[in-house]
Amino acid sequence: MNFKKIKKWMLITLKWIFICSLIGIFSGSASAFFLVSLDFFTQFRNQNNWIIWFLPLGGLLIGYLYFFYDSKIAKGNNLLLEEYNKPEKRVPFMMAPLVLLSTLITHLFGGSAGREGTAVQMGGAIADLCTDIFKLDKSERRTLIVLGISAGFASVFGTPLAGALFALEIVLFSKINFKSSVLSFVVAYIAYFTVEIWGIKHTHYSIPLVPEMTFTTLFWLLITGILFGFAALLFSRSTHLWGKLFSKNIKYPPLRPFIGGIILAVSIYFISTTKYIGLGIPMIVDAFSIQNAPYDFLLKILFTGFTLGAGFKGGEVTPLFFVGATLGSALTAVIPLPIALLAGMGFVAVFSGATHTPIACTVMGMELFGMDSGVYIGIACTIAYFFSGSIGIYKSQIVKGPKSILYQSIRKKGLKYL
Repeated sequence: MNFKKIKKWMLITLKWIFICSLIGIFSGSASAFFLVSLDFFTQFRNQNNWIIWFLPLGGLLIGYLYFFYDSKIAKGNNLLLEEYNKPEKRVPFMMAPLVLLSTLITHLFGGSAGREGTAVQMGGAIADLCTDIFKLDKSERRTLIVLGISAGFASVFGTPLAGALFALEIVLFSKINFKSSVLSFVVAYIAYFTVEIWGIKHTHYSIPLVPEMTFTTLFWLLITGILFGFAALLFSRSTHLWGKLFSKNIKYPPLRPFIGGIILAVSIYFISTTKYIGLGIPMIVDAFSIQNAPYDFLLKILFTGFTLGAGFKGGEVTPLFFVGATLGSALTAVIPLPIALLAGMGFVAVFSGATHTPIACTVMGMELFGMDSGVYIGIACTIAYFFSGSIGIYKSQIVKGPKSILYQSIRKKGLKYL
């Protein structure tokens, strides 16, 4: 028995457990503070809708913050993916407070955005601090970035299994390794329990009725999966389109969210509702029991794509939940499946298509809705994944595997728009 090797292995193991603990505790605490703050600002806006008229000023502040500090960190989640695929410079720690402040400003004044981007970026920035502290090499930096993404996602949604898998799957087929896989689950649970200790409560959903699987239900399941995939494609392309339009037509970056804020504030005034701004959690919850209008999901895509494309901060995942749940709810008008099941499938399937993460989304669905609906959710997520196009919400994500093979063959046949 080689005691030196055993001792070395034990020291390495203890080091990484310690690193996971640091990342999990600090990322979880950051997410807890963020969730409490976000809830406070959302309630304040709901009680004082006049504040939406200050959205342009909020956008101008966000624009200047990123322009004068470091335009590199404006890439957000894409920066984390770029550093994972090709490690060069440490992720600036200022990414964490900047994205936190900017997201709170976005939600306070009425932008339509999510929260996962904020938590993931905070987790990534916190995790990368360990690079210098523990003198880690490029390979170990990749592990740190996976841990940061895992901790951020798991803590903000209260889904540790899905958080760990999301971090792994979003860089899947790249340079993932066994160590990262194990540690991703460790840090996800540490971050998750940290938020629990802080007393933060997550939104609960349920699917009370799951029908027996038959050829008829399978047929409708295939149809809905395709529609969810198309919704994911529309969401991703919309966000990228607005970003390109703002970049092309407004050369001075700080003015993009300012002008975008003016258009958003006026639009919210004319449609006379605030249903499509912020996170939209009440609409998501209602979608499980009340049939939505067929245009609700389209308006959320429009408002979120415009908000993020203009340069406001937040995330895309909760709006994707909104889009999927309200689309599923609306489909009950023509598809004979329980409303809660359709809303739940859409909730995770549109997310699956837009992020190329069907495994994580299937697990997330089972964590949120229970195991009984697992087969339906798994099939819906897989179909949406294949029908959502080759480009998701993260431009820097490397997509390989079966989806990559599929779309390479499609392009050879001249269908490049997919």
